[in-house]
Amino acid sequence: MIKVPETKKGKRLSLAAIVLVVAAGFYLYKTYFPELNLQELLDEFANFLGAWTYLVVGLLAFLETGAFVGLLVPGETAMLIGGAVAGQGVINVFLLIAIAWTMAFLGDSTSFYLGHRLGRDFILKHGPKFGITRERYEQVEDYFDKHGGKTVLIGRFIGLVRALAPFVAGSSGMKYRAFAPYSILGSGLQITLHVLAGYFFARSIEAAAEYVGLAALIIGTMLGVSLVSYFAWKYLREPENRVKTVKWMDEHWYTAWTVRLCRRYETQLRWVQDRFTPGGTFGLEVTTLFAIIAVSSFVLFAYAGILLDDGGPTPGDLRAFDVTDLIETGWLTDIAKVITALGSSYILLPLVAITTVILALKRRWSEAIVLVLSWIAIGFGIDWIKEWVARPRPPDGMVDVKGFAYPSGHAAHSIFYVWLSVTIAVRLRPDMARKAALVTGGIVLAVLIGLSRVYLNVHYLSDVFGGWALGALCFSFFAVAALLAGQLRKN
Repeated sequence: MIKVPETKKGKRLSLAAIVLVVAAGFYLYKTYFPELNLQELLDEFANFLGAWTYLVVGLLAFLETGAFVGLLVPGETAMLIGGAVAGQGVINVFLLIAIAWTMAFLGDSTSFYLGHRLGRDFILKHGPKFGITRERYEQVEDYFDKHGGKTVLIGRFIGLVRALAPFVAGSSGMKYRAFAPYSILGSGLQITLHVLAGYFFARSIEAAAEYVGLAALIIGTMLGVSLVSYFAWKYLREPENRVKTVKWMDEHWYTAWTVRLCRRYETQLRWVQDRFTPGGTFGLEVTTLFAIIAVSSFVLFAYAGILLDDGGPTPGDLRAFDVTDLIETGWLTDIAKVITALGSSYILLPLVAITTVILALKRRWSEAIVLVLSWIAIGFGIDWIKEWVARPRPPDGMVDVKGFAYPSGHAAHSIFYVWLSVTIAVRLRPDMARKAALVTGGIVLAVLIGLSRVYLNVHYLSDVFGGWALGALCFSFFAVAALLAGQLRKN
């Protein structure tokens, strides 16, 4: 898009200079650093940095997109080294991923906000100096309107695109509610893959370096395919070019079968294409639910992995109990007991049954099936994970409880209130007023139920997070399945 006038001779000289610099650098590396031991350097780095790795990696994950540092220093290097430090046993890999994931998403959001606030006017004002005309920028805006989500998601694996995509998305007018799910998914996948690569290859950092090289090769191949696809799309968007291409393919035996296959499954192929376009309500719903599934799955099983090694309280659990000790009063305890009862089976089971009957009478079979299956899955999930992790409860609880602690059943079941409020606002009454207040009320109620378990000293805070994650995972999973089934039935 940026036009830089240059002569052919200048191009050849620039290319030659680059080749010479790369060759000279490679020669000097091989000559003067033949005995460089990356493993020893990693061991020294891990011992020197220690727990500060969390801060360093998290800060770099944020700055990569939040301050465009990724234009100079690729973020995957920091993720790889952070994972390798975790593999040395110095820090916890799950906590590292959680911190880096959160900070990367916050960096994306910051860059998006900057683009939204000053990007468009700034680019329209100064862009012509670099060959970015108003017409070209409007083309970019149109592209992000149609394909912005895919660009944000896939761009997380391409250094230059990763650093700029959130800013361009914000400046092009893309809605944040359409941007955020793709950013959560993309940052989670990219951070997790690179951290785990360093973690699993911690005892052989050279092998991890080879992995990064292989990843670069794969990404390069994807880029090549993308460029070819782009030019093919530009050519085929003209009706006469499409007719010529199909006619040519139909006349040759080695391509004729693809024409027949596409004609036979044209409806299904168009449906798949539409699912990757975030412009429609359905595509956005599915993407948002997949983002929730990704985050909740990570939280649920990351905590389980930590607690299998040590079932005692985490630092966050201890701080939460310090807060409850400070605010503990008789009247607040009575309120907490009332709130916690709203997450019990005695209250929720009748509510679920009544809701299911109402949905059935209104012939909202999809929502009714999602509710029933999610409720059953949560019940089985709680029993299975409790027996698997076998974490003892905190001592001296204020109410009588039995069984293991992780995850909190009350917190998991409380997600019903969130699901009900969102279902009413989005699916049953999309035209109702104050939808935001309704959804906020459902979320606040679920939060209060979970925190009441911590206040009453019957669950650790990590148990509550695990319960919320389990409930969100089950409801989101079956909601995605229902949406996909409904679309398949329509088509």
